[in-house]
Amino acid sequence: MSLNKSDVEKIAQLARLQIAEADIPHYATSLSNILHLVEQMGAVDTTGVEIMAHPLDARQRLRPDEVTETDQRTLFQSIAPHVEAGLYLVPKVIE
Repeated sequence: MSLNKSDVEKIAQLARLQIAEADIPHYATSLSNILHLVEQMGAVDTTGVEIMAHPLDARQRLRPDEVTETDQRTLFQSIAPHVEAGLYLVPKVIE
């Protein structure tokens, strides 16, 4: 698939990019090469290939889901500048 000037301009508009007029042929060539590579990859026979999220059989080591800290809400609210009904009061930043 080969991209022309109007294709590159449309892609740039959709991506909200400003491209100089002189750079459009370079982008058209580069993007066409990328699309050609994708077409080549799509033509490869992948039957029998297992779908993987990662090439290594790595597993995430998980720690036990246990409480490691005590509830310090009362302590933190006692040192907060403004608290009301268990909520922290902060200055309004958006009108």
